Amino acid sequence: MLELDSHHSGRHFLQIPGPTNVPDRVLRAIDHPTIDHRGPEFGRLGKKVLAGMKRVFKTEQDVIIYPASGTGAWEAALVNTLSPGDRVLMAETGQFATLWKKLAERLSLVVDFMPGDWRQGANPAEIEKRLRADGAHAIKAVCVVHNETSTGVTTPIAPIRAAIDRAGHPALLLVDTISSLGSIDYRHDEWGVDITVGGSQKGLMLPPGLSFNAISRKALEASADARLPRSYWDWKEMLAANVNGYFPYTPATNLLYGLHEALDMLFAEGLQQVFARHDRFAEATRRAVRGWGLEILCVNPAEYSSALTAVLMPEGQNADAFRKIVLERFNMSLGQGLGKVSGKIFRIGHLGYFNDLMLCGTLAGVEMGLALAGVPHRKGGVDAAMAYLAETPDAAMAHAA
Repeated sequence: MLELDSHHSGRHFLQIPGPTNVPDRVLRAIDHPTIDHRGPEFGRLGKKVLAGMKRVFKTEQDVIIYPASGTGAWEAALVNTLSPGDRVLMAETGQFATLWKKLAERLSLVVDFMPGDWRQGANPAEIEKRLRADGAHAIKAVCVVHNETSTGVTTPIAPIRAAIDRAGHPALLLVDTISSLGSIDYRHDEWGVDITVGGSQKGLMLPPGLSFNAISRKALEASADARLPRSYWDWKEMLAANVNGYFPYTPATNLLYGLHEALDMLFAEGLQQVFARHDRFAEATRRAVRGWGLEILCVNPAEYSSALTAVLMPEGQNADAFRKIVLERFNMSLGQGLGKVSGKIFRIGHLGYFNDLMLCGTLAGVEMGLALAGVPHRKGGVDAAMAYLAETPDAAMAHAA
């Protein structure tokens, strides 16, 4: 058995913005004996989880499940719809938008990368401007990260769709929801998205290992003419097998058990209540940050993420040194700064299987860590968060009352 550092008593606080805490119910489901992935029991399981994922994406169209990380689903979205040399319009909203761009370039796509300051979402007006200038329709896809995990910035998707429509451009709309699916309201069909990319390890409350493509009819039609090489990621074979709940190759059977259980939990709570719960925790966290006198990385309140909050360190302070103290003293992991904001920010994850007391414990660890690390701040951030939580009971509690 792997030996882990066990000098701390109590449970580790995993407060990075993914992978998130996995509920005991989901862990127990994953622990079931593996079944025959060609047998009738598995076919029933496959149909249930595929139907459940349609509800999560809010789509009547097909959803494909891959045994892969979100990076695999990024690649699947591109190779199934595009050809070598195609132009793709992407927005630099943070580290994960940047990584998606690099992946696209390695696939021989030409990326028009709209520069950004990592503090704001994708700009619909700039997207419209660039598409209007593309009279030859050389741009084949617009790729946007819905919730940028590295920055805590959420890009509203409906205005992006509207910008594409105003430009009268036929480009596909591809959206990454890896850190928002199951925690922030998302509407694949209503918002006119062609491919939505998702992952299991965040709002869906699972370990890493499953990823998703929700696909529109337009995207499916584009796949017939796409010439990028694809085999493992090919939608055609997946969709043919999925009709009966099966997969063209060995699936991640036990993770699908866990997905079935996680979907039951989400639907029992109600998706709208899940989203309201995340909104509430995010607001409480932001009140704590302001109470400490610190700055939120996201500059536009309309783009605040409900999945995580990225906090700027005061000038001259190192975020990683602070995070190290919090981990060593309180057995709590906070998200590190990535790419351009490495060492400059820390990230508080407040998504997935999470409640009031878990948030209060998290924020207490941050406030104590700030003091131990000698980071200039005011006391009282936790008090501000607790006051907000007490004044605004969650939807489930209000309903019960």
